[in-house]
Amino acid sequence: MSVTHLIESPTKADGAELWRIARDSAKLDLNSPYAYMLWCRDFAESSVVAREDDRVVGFVIAYRRPDEPEAALVWQVAVDASQRGKGLAGALLDALYTRLTGEGVRYLETTITPDNEASIRLFTSFAKRWNAAMETSVLFGGEEFPEAGHLPEELYRIGPLTTRTDPGE
Repeated sequence: MSVTHLIESPTKADGAELWRIARDSAKLDLNSPYAYMLWCRDFAESSVVAREDDRVVGFVIAYRRPDEPEAALVWQVAVDASQRGKGLAGALLDALYTRLTGEGVRYLETTITPDNEASIRLFTSFAKRWNAAMETSVLFGGEEFPEAGHLPEELYRIGPLTTRTDPGE
């Protein structure tokens, strides 16, 4: 299904909408509104939003790893309920990494709990579209979290990625 949203870097003013979409997802670990507002200011160059009629309807927030600038870690991906099933999450990832590979990023990293099948499918599909290897390992074991019963956070590392003008090819 074709996605025709405007995809661009977020602005400071988008933070509240990112928080709303994350909250309404009922799937993501919800950060404070302030955190999303700061993210849109400080990490706009490594994040993207999708707009429909000037309203934010999806986002990917990521950051370049200070100790490994060739890797950008995806912190969260979320799509408004009205936009699900349209391929928007994949389009957002493709748009972001098309830009980032042009700036020297060669690896996408993210963490996913083993029960999050939708995210596993999203990132597996990304690796296939980009014809890139995907490795997984446990980054944080469940026992490392302060609350009981937290599942492990598995690190997904996809790459090396190459600069592409159309990752869907």
